[in-house]
Amino acid sequence: MSREQSYLRMLETSAKLQLNMALMLEAKALEAEKVRNWVGHHVNPDAFGSQQELLQESMDIHDQLIEVIDGLSKLGQGMSSVMKVVLRHDQEESGDMMGGMEGLFGGDFGMGGDK
Repeated sequence: MSREQSYLRMLETSAKLQLNMALMLEAKALEAEKVRNWVGHHVNPDAFGSQQELLQESMDIHDQLIEVIDGLSKLGQGMSSVMKVVLRHDQEESGDMMGGMEGLFGGDFGMGGDK
């Protein structure tokens, strides 16, 4: 498999990953809406014996949300690192092509004006 084919497979995989991530985010948004409604109706000071229990339940919910956000951030960082690899490869290729052209116009073959 050539390098270009490898990079193309990386981009295709990244696109599939982004699609799956979008579907997961959509499902998480629906789930979050349901959780919001449930918390709004069931997590109130009357449902708990003490303020400490209410605070603990609220902290548990927030910890779960932080884990989801952290996971999404890591997934996004992984996807951006794939894109950086591919873009760096594209820049190297365009730099090589320009590098060959610079040799032609950089004064490497004397026209008699330098002497």
